[in-house]
Amino acid sequence: MTHSIIENIEKYHLDEFSALSKVIQFDQCIDFLNRSGKVTFGNRFAIQPADYKIIFLLLVYFYYDLENAERFDLDLKKGILLSGPVGCGKTSLMYLMRFLLAKDEQYTVVSARDIGMEFIRDGYPVIEKYSSKSFLVGQDAIRPKGYCFDDLGLESNFRHFGNETNVLAEIMLSRYPLFIHQRMKTHATTNLPAEQLEKQYGNRVRSRMREMFNLIAFDSNVVDKRK
Repeated sequence: MTHSIIENIEKYHLDEFSALSKVIQFDQCIDFLNRSGKVTFGNRFAIQPADYKIIFLLLVYFYYDLENAERFDLDLKKGILLSGPVGCGKTSLMYLMRFLLAKDEQYTVVSARDIGMEFIRDGYPVIEKYSSKSFLVGQDAIRPKGYCFDDLGLESNFRHFGNETNVLAEIMLSRYPLFIHQRMKTHATTNLPAEQLEKQYGNRVRSRMREMFNLIAFDSNVVDKRK
């Protein structure tokens, strides 16, 4: 997590994305995301051409485009950490990307703050819920359940019966061995740069995050789409 994957795609022009992949039908995906976004978030929603590079990288990842994953240094075994300023559209994109996936590959988006509220109410079983008990049982197999933790790093430490716990740090540390041994993927969004994430969670968690995530970052000057 030393640099953003977006640095590897800057030299490509927007017009090149449709021809760059043998796997991705880029124009059709943009159209689908636009239509799904309007249904989900309202008619004001619109995919901006300025975000096409971010979207293309996400499509390369979620469509397992091996050729472009190698070209842009995306590790398909890791999850996605989508970083950027408030209002850049991180949450919306990660929410909508799920609809492009087969049902058994879809992940659940849950805010870090809501997980903290769960912890206050239910205590330490919440950490197990999002780690050691994060599996789906199918007819033929048990498979890891994917999560996207939204607004990572903005939550506070939480107390349960007087015990203060950095809940998301504990969940990350608990998911790490499951990522190593059982290919459990974790995705997340954050407004914070790496230095602030380390301050929030500590060097040990940040080290694990380097192994668990591909970092894709919006430009820091991107327009706030909520205005």
